[in-house]
Amino acid sequence: MEYKDTLLMPKTEFPMRGNLPNNEPKMQEKWDEENIYQKVQERTAGRPFFVLHDGPPYANGDLHMGHALNKVLKDIIVRYKSMSGFHAPYVPGWDTHGLPIEQALVNKGVDRKKMSVAEFRKMCEDYAYEQINNQRTQFKRLGVRGDWENPYITLKPEFESRQIQVFGEMAKKGYIYKGLKPVYWSPSSESALAEAEIEYKDKKSPSIYVSFPVRDGKGVLAEDVKFLIWTTTPWTIPANLGISVHPAFTYAVVNVNGEKLVVAKELVEFLAKELEWENYSIEQELPGADLDRIVAKHPFYDRDSLIMLGEHVTADAGTGCVHTAPGHGEDDFYVSKSYGIDALSPINDRGVMTEEAPYFAGMFYEDANKAVTEKLEEVGALKKLSFITHSYPHDWRTKKPVIFRATAQWFASIELFRSDLLEAIRNTKFTPSWGETRLFNMVRDRGDWCISRQRVWGVPIPVFYAENGDAILTDETISHVAKLFREHGSNVWFERTAKELLPEGFTHEGSPNGEFTKETDIMDVWFDSGTTHQGVLEERDDLVYPADLYLEGSDQYRGWFNSSLTTSVAINGIAPYKGLLSHGFTLDKDGRKMSKSLGNVIVPAKVINQLGADIVRLWVSSVDYTADVRVSDSNFKQVSEVYRKIRNTIRFLHGNVADFDPSADRVSFEEMRPVDQYVYVKLQDLIKEVRTAYDHYEFAGVYHAVNNFCTGVLSSFYLDIAKDVVYIEGVNHPHRRAMQTVMYDTLITLVKLITPILPHTADEMWNYLNVKEADSVQLTDMPEADEKGEVADKLRERFDHLMAIRDDVLKALEEARNAKVIGKSLEAKVTVVLPEDQQGLLQASDIDFAQFFIVSTFEESKNTELPNALKLDRATVLVEPAEGEKCERCWTISTTVGEDTTHPALCARCASVVKENYA
Repeated sequence: MEYKDTLLMPKTEFPMRGNLPNNEPKMQEKWDEENIYQKVQERTAGRPFFVLHDGPPYANGDLHMGHALNKVLKDIIVRYKSMSGFHAPYVPGWDTHGLPIEQALVNKGVDRKKMSVAEFRKMCEDYAYEQINNQRTQFKRLGVRGDWENPYITLKPEFESRQIQVFGEMAKKGYIYKGLKPVYWSPSSESALAEAEIEYKDKKSPSIYVSFPVRDGKGVLAEDVKFLIWTTTPWTIPANLGISVHPAFTYAVVNVNGEKLVVAKELVEFLAKELEWENYSIEQELPGADLDRIVAKHPFYDRDSLIMLGEHVTADAGTGCVHTAPGHGEDDFYVSKSYGIDALSPINDRGVMTEEAPYFAGMFYEDANKAVTEKLEEVGALKKLSFITHSYPHDWRTKKPVIFRATAQWFASIELFRSDLLEAIRNTKFTPSWGETRLFNMVRDRGDWCISRQRVWGVPIPVFYAENGDAILTDETISHVAKLFREHGSNVWFERTAKELLPEGFTHEGSPNGEFTKETDIMDVWFDSGTTHQGVLEERDDLVYPADLYLEGSDQYRGWFNSSLTTSVAINGIAPYKGLLSHGFTLDKDGRKMSKSLGNVIVPAKVINQLGADIVRLWVSSVDYTADVRVSDSNFKQVSEVYRKIRNTIRFLHGNVADFDPSADRVSFEEMRPVDQYVYVKLQDLIKEVRTAYDHYEFAGVYHAVNNFCTGVLSSFYLDIAKDVVYIEGVNHPHRRAMQTVMYDTLITLVKLITPILPHTADEMWNYLNVKEADSVQLTDMPEADEKGEVADKLRERFDHLMAIRDDVLKALEEARNAKVIGKSLEAKVTVVLPEDQQGLLQASDIDFAQFFIVSTFEESKNTELPNALKLDRATVLVEPAEGEKCERCWTISTTVGEDTTHPALCARCASVVKENYA
């Protein structure tokens, strides 16, 4: 007889290697064929909703690691919620309007000027759909489950119609207005920008000090005095209409080698060093309030520059006398307005100086910096020129500098309902918690929202103008335009005349001849995405408003989180989300932003093709995503090792329950040995720990808990000692069936717990299980912890001691191996001496301690002076070669080998098993 044939070795066809790059696409095809998303929705229908509302990525280009991080996090949450008592639909979406798509077409050679606006917009739409299809394929390859056949898209007619209704409702409440004031203007985009479209980068700028001679000192200052200003934007000097001083500052008239300059007294010493004044003296001191309405003269134009009082003036830098160009700064604009001075902005959409700036017309504003400086030097007004590098606003799309420029724009008021916005933030749950302070401060400090853009690819601002210039924005016109957009899409705005777009028979007192025009600006794309709570959550029957959760990158506190909050509170008085969750950015291994120019980009598609989507997903679960996340090949290598451990653990479990029928072979908890009960209790602890981590969106907690359980509790302990039972005992031996019960429950539990993170691997294993619960693990619920109360507490306490002693025994065995005392641990006899207060702990009859320590012979001794024993943390351990012969079947060293004459090569236990089962 071949004794190896009598061993009940693991049997499984579940492959050791996942071969994920090849197998995942096949599994995804199967999910599509079975319409797994719809099956999940049908199974959970009637449960409480949990809606994670997808923030729309921009429809342009391939996915980067930030996309992968974002979408996998969302998918983990949605999958978990659908397995834990909720109905969790997931509708992905795309942001499809805006400059990048226009620019992409121009870069491809499309000449906008050779076609109508409507024709160009149609090309933009076609391009957007191409990008959507490309990105959708890549998102699905990540294993993201959702209603991919019915996503929301911001260019769809029904969405645009809802957006118009939101705009109309805000207008009705008085929150929409048109005004002239400085806004961020991007010459490279030829459009106004909102704060959310600004990013700050270092820029080298000229730093100049300029004197303005007093023209009318009002009896306060002599006519030979000059005001000294400082600026880093020389090109705005042609737009100067005043100088601002702080009413509460003390100002000094400083005589510098005969030239008298007005500056803040607090800054005199700083300026003396900065401007290298060798001989100077203060001739006069006076409060800033006394300088009010003194008139200075522009350095090179025959124009007044009025001295104005402004609380915005600081003494942090400069001179305390602030160059004021109301057309190019928000503070400048408002202080000038209070003095009845209108804005002057001598620069066009492309950043080129106009005829309103004599000497400089036709120059690009940055080129004008040098020309203005030279002109100032020519007239003797330039006191110093140097260059500084400072943080400066840039267009987040073109990456080029922006300017402040006063233009007529449409705005959404923030001030009128700021308190409601702040209250809505207080009522929102934030993860991480600092998000609340961040969003609160942004909303508290932000100005009104510039919502108009001078582009064509977007949703038109639905305003008409009468012949006398009156803006027409009524319930009737809004309702009619919304209806037209729902029927025809927003292109109808560009295909029809104003009169054709108005309700039939529409009249207005400002248009006696019945002639009307229409607004040519479009809405800020943040208004598009900011209204998804209506265009998606309210529009679709399968979703609810407000959403339970918005989850995006931390940049969206100033972007989508902000714009969504604004529009939702404006029309309904509540936030569109109950909770906000944010993640950091993905960086390279050195903490740098990934860019093609640096050659440090790691593309998700490449990782998926090499390692599989489940590896990317497991990586996402392993990181602290609330902070910036570093990505490197070594990260994925480490995660791959953890994946292999998890995969091989569930494979080993599956192999060892091949002959286990849970309906017939299950052993009750009460009938199990303590060691099996202990592992069962640890499994329940794992369930609680993992579910708590999922509930709190702490996926690294899931990752570490599962990994630690697989390595610590299973691989290095339970599955190791189980071999001596599951392989060796008879098929129906109660100890074997008890261990199989624990293994089976552990297998089912692990597969379910990892499903949200590793859906491909979990579903693959599920297909190998003979489980009648569901066709797919995705159609099951998370396991519930089986609390055992005091029994569990006693088991944990007992085994905490035993496992600590086991650690000492394993150390002693390793030492003995290194010293060539033994080979494998089964060749050993182990004697353990415990401290006096713990003696007898290893003599309990309900645990086979030889099996527990994986040795052939074990005994506990009270002899504290064992020669050659190791004194370790918890115990003194002596390792010796075991007495007896090696059993050919179980490989233990036993003195009973040879006792059975029928099977002389076997120990007594194995001989009994073979006779009973293989006679």
